[in-house]
Amino acid sequence: MGARPALLLLFGAVLSAAVVLAALGYLSLRRWEVAAELQLREQARDTAAMAAEKVEMAVVRAEQDAIASLQAIAAAPDFGPPAIEAWRARNPLFGAVYLCDRHGRVLYPVQWSRDDAEVIRALRGEISERLWDRGGRRRLEARGQVILAAVIPGSSRGPLLVGLRRDDQALYREVLEKTLGGTEGKGALAVLDGSGRAVFTSEPLDPTAPVLTVPFGEALPDWRVALYQPAGLSPRDMVRRQSMIFMAAFALLLLMIAAGLVATYRLMGRESEIARLKSDFVANVSHDLKTPLALIRMFAETLEMDRVPDERRRREYYAVLTRESERLSRLIDNVLDFSRIESGRQRYEIVPGPVEPILHDVVESFRHPIEQQGFAVETAIEPDLPDVPLDGEALKQALANLVDNAMKYSGDRRRIRVAARRDGGGVAVEVADEGIGIPVSERERIFEKFYRIGRSETQGRRGSGVGLALVKHIVEAHGGRVTVDGRPGEGSRFTLHLPPQRTGQGERAQGGVVIAR
Repeated sequence: MGARPALLLLFGAVLSAAVVLAALGYLSLRRWEVAAELQLREQARDTAAMAAEKVEMAVVRAEQDAIASLQAIAAAPDFGPPAIEAWRARNPLFGAVYLCDRHGRVLYPVQWSRDDAEVIRALRGEISERLWDRGGRRRLEARGQVILAAVIPGSSRGPLLVGLRRDDQALYREVLEKTLGGTEGKGALAVLDGSGRAVFTSEPLDPTAPVLTVPFGEALPDWRVALYQPAGLSPRDMVRRQSMIFMAAFALLLLMIAAGLVATYRLMGRESEIARLKSDFVANVSHDLKTPLALIRMFAETLEMDRVPDERRRREYYAVLTRESERLSRLIDNVLDFSRIESGRQRYEIVPGPVEPILHDVVESFRHPIEQQGFAVETAIEPDLPDVPLDGEALKQALANLVDNAMKYSGDRRRIRVAARRDGGGVAVEVADEGIGIPVSERERIFEKFYRIGRSETQGRRGSGVGLALVKHIVEAHGGRVTVDGRPGEGSRFTLHLPPQRTGQGERAQGGVVIAR
C-alpha cells in the first residue's frame, strides 16, 4: 500500500473515531441535560418548601401565643368583653374572635352578624364532648375561611371554646413580609391564596415566569408558595444554555480536529512533494554534473595523449575545458549558495558599482555555447547608467541563471535580449527570450525552490530547480525585486529592479557586508 492510501486510511479512522465520539458526547450531553434539569428543579422545590415551612412555623407560633394569652385573660378576675377587645388590639393577626362556654352561650362578640352566627354554629357543631373534656385545638372551614378552634381550661366559667379567624392583610404585614421579605436570590417567591391570587411577592413578577409551586400545611390549607425565575433563568433555560455552550465547545473541538486533520494531510502532502522535488533535484544536479565532467575528461585525455594536430584545435579544446569548468563552477555555486540560504548563512558584499561590466562579463561567459547552439544575442545598455549598490559576483550568478534558462527554454526561435535601463533612480536589468513562455498561473510559483513547470515542453530539459529561487533571493537581498512577463508561446522577460543608493546607506554600503536571511 502506498503512502497516500495509507494516509487516507489513517485519516478515515481518526475521522470515524471523531464521529463516534461526537455521537457519544451528544447522548451523554442529553442525559446530563435531563439530570441537571431534575437537580435544578429539586433545588428550586427545596427553596420553595423551606419558604413554606418558615411561614407555616410563624403562623403556628403566632396561634400558640394567641391561645396562651387568651387562656391567661380567661383566668383573670376581670375577664370580659373589654379584656378581649384589649387582647385584639395587641394581636392584629386575627380579624375575628369567637368565645362560647360549654352550654353554648356566646360570650364574645357581644353583638354578631349573620356571618358570625354561621361561624359560631359551625364551631359548636364541630367540637366534640371529648375535646371539651380533654382540651386541644383543631382547624375547620366556615364560609370559605379557616377558623382555629381551641378549648381552653382555667376559666371561672369552665372550659371555653375559642374561635380565631386570621386577617389576610395582617397576615401579609405580620408574617409574610417579615418571614419572606428578606429572601435573597435570582428568583421571586409568591404566596398564592386558594383562588390563585398572589397575596405576597418578594419581587415584582412582571419579567418572571413560574417554575413550580409548593402547598402549605394545615395552617394555610389551599394556599401555596410559588417560585418564579426571571426570563431565561428557569432551570430548563439554564440547562439548555449550558448545553448549548457545551455543544458549541464540543463542535469547536471537532472542528479543530477536522482542521488539524486537513492541515496534517496538506502538510504531509507538501512534505511528500518536497521530498519528490528534492529527489528530482539530486537527479538533475547529478546529470548536470556528469555532462561537464565527461566533456572535461574527454578533452583533457585527448590533449594529454597529444592527439591534437594543430595549435588552433588545441586552443579550441582549451576553451571547451574553460567553458565546461565555468559551467561546473556555476552549478556548484548554485548548490552551495542554496545551501547557505537554507541555513541562513548567505552573505553579500554590497558596494556601489556599475551594472554594464557585469552584463558584458555574463554574455561573454556564454559566448561559446551561444555560438555553438546558434543563438542570436542582442545587448541593449542605456548609456550613463547610475551606479547602484550591488554584489558583483552575486548579480553575475543571478544573470547567468537567467541566460542559462533562456537558452534552455528557447525552442526553435533562438533569440535572447539582455538589456539595462534606468528605473527611477535605480537600474532595471532584463533578460528576454522568444521561447515557450510561462503561464500567468505559474509566475509566482516558478520562484519556489525545486519547482518546475509541469508541461510537456519542459519535460526533456533538466535543471536543478533552484536557479530562479536564487535569483529572487539575490535581488531581494539587494533591496530590489524580480518580475516576469510574457505569455505561453511568445517567450518570457525577467526584469531585475535594482534600487538606487539611498541617503544614509552610502557609508554603510562601502565595503559593507549584508547578511541575507
